[in-house]
Formats: sequence, structure tokens, C-alpha cells
Amino acid sequence: MTQTPAVQFDPAPPRGLSRSDFSMIASGGLGDGHNNYAHSMAWFKGKLYLGSTRSNMCMLRFQSAFQDAPLVMWPVDCPDTRDELYKLDFSSQIWCYDPETRAWEMVFRAPLVEGSDGNPTPREIGYRSMVVFQGTSDPEPALYISAWAPGRAPGGLILRSTDGKTFEPVSDYGILDTPISTTRCLTAFKGRMFFAPTARRGTEGGQQNTAGLPLVFESADPASRNWIAASEPGFGEAGNLGIFTLCVMGDRLYAGTLNLEGFQVWASDCEGKPPYRWTKIVDQGAGRGPLNQAVASMAEFKGALYVGSGIQGGGNDRVNNIGPAAAELVRVNADDSWDVIVGDRRTVDGKDVYSLSGLRAGFGNFFNGYMWNLGTHDGWLYCGTYDWSINLRWSTLEQTPPKVKQLMNIIGAEGIIGQEGGADLWRSYDGENWLPVTRQGFDNPYNWGVRNIVSTPVGLFVGTANVFGPRVAAQTDGEWAYQDNPRGGLEVWLGQNPQEAEADA
Repeated sequence: MTQTPAVQFDPAPPRGLSRSDFSMIASGGLGDGHNNYAHSMAWFKGKLYLGSTRSNMCMLRFQSAFQDAPLVMWPVDCPDTRDELYKLDFSSQIWCYDPETRAWEMVFRAPLVEGSDGNPTPREIGYRSMVVFQGTSDPEPALYISAWAPGRAPGGLILRSTDGKTFEPVSDYGILDTPISTTRCLTAFKGRMFFAPTARRGTEGGQQNTAGLPLVFESADPASRNWIAASEPGFGEAGNLGIFTLCVMGDRLYAGTLNLEGFQVWASDCEGKPPYRWTKIVDQGAGRGPLNQAVASMAEFKGALYVGSGIQGGGNDRVNNIGPAAAELVRVNADDSWDVIVGDRRTVDGKDVYSLSGLRAGFGNFFNGYMWNLGTHDGWLYCGTYDWSINLRWSTLEQTPPKVKQLMNIIGAEGIIGQEGGADLWRSYDGENWLPVTRQGFDNPYNWGVRNIVSTPVGLFVGTANVFGPRVAAQTDGEWAYQDNPRGGLEVWLGQNPQEAEADA
């Protein structure tokens, strides 16, 4: 670990996007509050494609990690039993936005299939990753999509579309011989598609972040259904429980892990005979240990790799008793050294490590539990967070950290939500100096996460995670009841500089 001198940049950089440059182009879950996550987004054939995940909070209600959650009332109106849960319409959707007509169209809805209990069940409940890639048998670049299957379905799939209208499976159920439910990181590199399993079939009710298969797989032709292991399990280290994120920088593919002792970052040129040789770049969560449990996001920016951290479970891993803690942003330099960009002071190898931005973990906001997405646009790096402060509205405070209890005693839950509620979006031109675009979820505290950031010729698209629809628990005259919530459900925002806005007019 070294701290490198600041890079010299153009004294007159292109104008970055501010809050006033963003306009909302989709709200309320595209008219259906059950569309909670803009879980995947991609630019394909001049249009924006979005894959939704539905009723996330209702799924969480029946996971073991949340059975004893300290809540006065479950935040969202959900069925009371697991059997009733599947009466909801969980069939995930793919939407398309045409910037010329400024109209949205649902182009695909997951079909029903026979579930393990013999009853109809959605084939998939979410679409977690999208990438444009041309396999060896593809006549042209196609849109590939990772489908998330519920526990009762046969298994996850990879879908492909060549025209943006027809979406067909190009994998068997479960993708691999050991069936998995989904993958979160389809990535194109050197003429091959790479992915890492996220959840294994049969883990219904458990955490959906580890599949017991901490491996990277590759295929030059996904339609051939031939996938090869590109790494050893966990890169040879048992502590790596899952591979969360993949990212390309230069001539190497980088992988970020989930590790209870602190995330690791590995890199490989993916040359020679697989499994390839991988080099460990970052260990022990960049010296922070368990509080940097997983790599939640990665992006290349101006010759360096930026790595956002997070603790599973929304910044508080109740299963493994890690957290709550705010997330950090780390930079991996071209020479494999690393710096803490946004984070807390610590000592590593006898040396004090400071945040180069001067900002503490979470951009100074304790409630920012993930650096959930990173993206670049017009010479700027953007970072979106997950902010759990809205949950204070329903908390009993029984397990609330002392720092939060102190804030609650001073200004109360609604005071905190009024100041901090909603995800953050920040930007930087040099990677070290950061400016806020929004610190309150584009003025909607229910937008608890920036889930996707996509740069396009018409501007920067930002898709949110908003689980608080269609009905949310609200208190009136001391009584709790569920009420319609028009501000619940995913949103999409489009940021345009003056030149982009003029061209789009």
C-alpha cells in the first residue's frame, strides 16, 4: 500500500452533472410499485434496457436473517406466510426506453413454470446483470441478461436478445452442473464472457450472496452452453465465500470477493490455459478488516480501478454479526498499490492510512452501507450509495448502534430521515476530490439505493432501488396502518449536460 501523488488534470475539465441536470423519466416502479429494483441496465441499439426485481422487501421478510428484525411493523404490506408470498406477481420484467419518443415499453415478462411444489411459479424474479457481447456464434453483438430464479423454480438462466424484442434462454436451467439461481456480474473481456455464481438453487430463505461456488467462469460462446472455470475456488483461499464483482481495466480482469475477514481484489490477464493465474492485489479489506466485507462495485477511471465496499444485509450482517458500518471507496493504482479514497483512518503495516478525499466512510454519512454502483460519464467518476436511514421510521431501536441512538435522542427518526434519507450520488473529476450530486435520493427518501449508473450518448442514466411500494407502513395519530405510497417503486433519472440536453430536445 502506498499513497501516490495526485495526477495532473486539465485545469478546465468538462462540466460535471449537478442535481439540476437530472430529470425523472420513470417513477413508481414504471407504474407498478412492486418493481422495486432497477437491478440491471444497459444501452443497446440506441435504447436503454432495464431489468426489474420485484417485491424485494416481501422476499426479505421470510429470510432467516430478518425473522427477528427489531421493527415495530414490517415496512411494506406483504403476505403473512411464505405460502401466501407466491400469490404475489413476482414475474420480473424487462423494459425499454426510447430516447427519441421518450416512451417506455415492457418488452418481456418472466413466464410461469412448474415449481418444485408442483404449482406454477415465476421462472425468474429478477434480472441482475446485463452486458452487450458478441459470442463466436452470434452474427452481431447481442444483449445478454442474467436471470434470477426463485428457490421453487428449476434454476437460473442466461437470456439473449439480438433485436431487443425477443429474449430467449441460451443456457440450461442452473447454467452449471451444480445449479445456481443467479449471477450478478456478466462481464465481457478478450472475446469471452465471464461470470461468478451468486446464489445456488435450494437456498430459499437464506442470504442470496454466496453459492458455495466462489469461482469465475468463462465462455467464448455462451449459446454453446460450454462454461469453463477460469479460476481456482476462492483463488485458493477458503475465506473467499463469493466473488461479488468483476471489472476490466487495461489488459486484466479484476475480481472482488466477499470475505468475512475483509474483501480481497484479484487480477488476471486470463491468458494461457484455464484456470488462469491470478494475483492478489488487496487483502483484509484494504486494512479495515471485516467492516470492508465485500466488494460491492468496481469501475475503471483514468488508469486506476475504484473499488466500493459494503457489508451484506444492507451494511449490517446480522448472520455473522458484522456491522453496522459505513462503506469505503478504495483505489487500486496501475502499479498494484492502493489508496483509501473515502474511508476511515487506520494503521496498515505500521503506517497510518488516511482518506485522500478527507471524507470518512460513507462520504461522512454513517447510514451509507454500500458504495453500490460506480460509473463514468464525460470525464467524471460517479458513485452511488445504499442508505438505510429510512428504516429508522419502523425501528424499535433495540439493536440500534449507540451513535444512532444518540442522534435519535437529539433530533429523532424523522429528523434524521429529513436530513439523510435517500441514497447519495457523488462525482469526481480526479478521483480524490468529490462533490455531491444528491444526498437525499433525488428528493425521495424511499430511494434507498443507486443501483445502476449507465453512460450513454444521450446522457447519464441512474436507476434506483426503492422497495417501499406499492403500500408502506405509516403512522397516523399513533396508529400504524398500510397506505398507498406513490413514491414507492424504482425510479430512473436522466442527467444531461447542456449539450446533451440540446441534442435531445
